[in-house]
Amino acid sequence: MTTMPTLGATQFKATCLEVLERVRRTGEAVTITRRGKPIARLVAAHEGRAERPQEALRGSVEILGDIVGPLTAPSAWDAARPAPARPKRRP
Repeated sequence: MTTMPTLGATQFKATCLEVLERVRRTGEAVTITRRGKPIARLVAAHEGRAERPQEALRGSVEILGDIVGPLTAPSAWDAARPAPARPKRRP
């Protein structure tokens, strides 16, 4: 398993353009750290990526039935049954 290269924030700042070019060329992501803790990940942009993320899902959903109607028959709901008679109050 290949580990993702890491750079400290100071080193990234000093070599930013070189790191950007390397990520673009190789497609390998780089983790940027501050005091040894990851704070960001730099990944290559994909040329064919959709303008909006939702567009990447276009055509990937298949509707198998009614998506608006109830899942069960109305008779299965408590609200469809008549309410039990309430005892009358005495004055």
